[in-house]
Amino acid sequence: MATADQTDLSRPSLSDRIYGWRTALLRSRKFQKWAARTPFAARIAKKDGEALFDLVAGFIHAQVLQAFVILKLSDHLAHAPRSVQDLALRTQVPASRMRVLCQAATSLGLMKRTRNGRYALGRLGAALPGIPGLEMMIAHHDVLYRDLMDPVVFFRDGSTTELADFWPYVFGATGEIDTETAETYSDLMAESQTLVAEEALRHLDLRNVETLLDVGGGTGAFLTAVGLAYPEIRLQLFDLPVVAQGARARFERHGLSERATISGGSFRTDALPSGADAISLVRVLYDHSDETVEALLKKVFAALPDGGRVIVAEPMSGGDHPERAGDAYFAIYCMAMRTGRARSAAEISELLEKEGFSDIRAPRIGRMFITGLVTATKPARKPV
Repeated sequence: MATADQTDLSRPSLSDRIYGWRTALLRSRKFQKWAARTPFAARIAKKDGEALFDLVAGFIHAQVLQAFVILKLSDHLAHAPRSVQDLALRTQVPASRMRVLCQAATSLGLMKRTRNGRYALGRLGAALPGIPGLEMMIAHHDVLYRDLMDPVVFFRDGSTTELADFWPYVFGATGEIDTETAETYSDLMAESQTLVAEEALRHLDLRNVETLLDVGGGTGAFLTAVGLAYPEIRLQLFDLPVVAQGARARFERHGLSERATISGGSFRTDALPSGADAISLVRVLYDHSDETVEALLKKVFAALPDGGRVIVAEPMSGGDHPERAGDAYFAIYCMAMRTGRARSAAEISELLEKEGFSDIRAPRIGRMFITGLVTATKPARKPV
């Protein structure tokens, strides 16, 4: 059974005493009132106050964003600014409520007001449709929000979540998988994987790779990006049959069919296809438990030749340095799915090292809110 922190509070360290003094000071209403009227401290107090208010209002901000997406305000404003009455008519939202929504969206940078009182797209609102998969993610967030409706229950238990039922394909479901569910999941993953592929390929050099096997490759979005960037690489895709079949049309559309091979199967129960000198795991590990991940990495190691590479690309925790995307979004999303977790690059590196990989690298990624990246090599066997 887990035990409580055994720190001896009767003999606090100097750092603990300083921490206690600082915390008591910041919690003091008297200090806060003094800080608010002292020039240098007032700037810090204002910044902290605004940050706390953003946390308080965060759920409402997210709902404004979801309404903006579902009501297709970006489409309605794509060609010209419009009046509140015009937007109200187009969305069947009462004008008085549409005005509140427009003001809220403007305050968040999604929209902006013109001099004549109409509303236009702000920089964020204009960019939103150009980010693959983002609108689809936002539109289905109502499922996640319902799971988080009572956050205390969620963090204490969370044994039943709607999100887990929303994505049953992820959990290696047994038996037949509903085609519509698989298509919905695959479409969302394919759309958002476009960004992941772009970011990962900025930091990967695959010029020495002859054949790349993408395990859990869905409908081939990542392999397509690789194939277009590296015309000499042969492509192999491995995923559940009901999902993998969607890759065929994508490969044909991009002229990759002649050098692409599709294999149906489950990495939980089946051996991985052989013949690849590099294997990619794109947003696969964080969907699964440590036990499943370790078993998969064993198969990856066995399938690779000496000198073969493994590529892990997925959202990651900040580990010792928590960061918002990995720790305040993806980690909680994974928890709501009730399988897997957002691991840090250090944790993934340890798992790879445990299975025998070497030359493990985690390049610095500019946009960690899209993906993290870890690569490793299967070492050559020493001659007997």
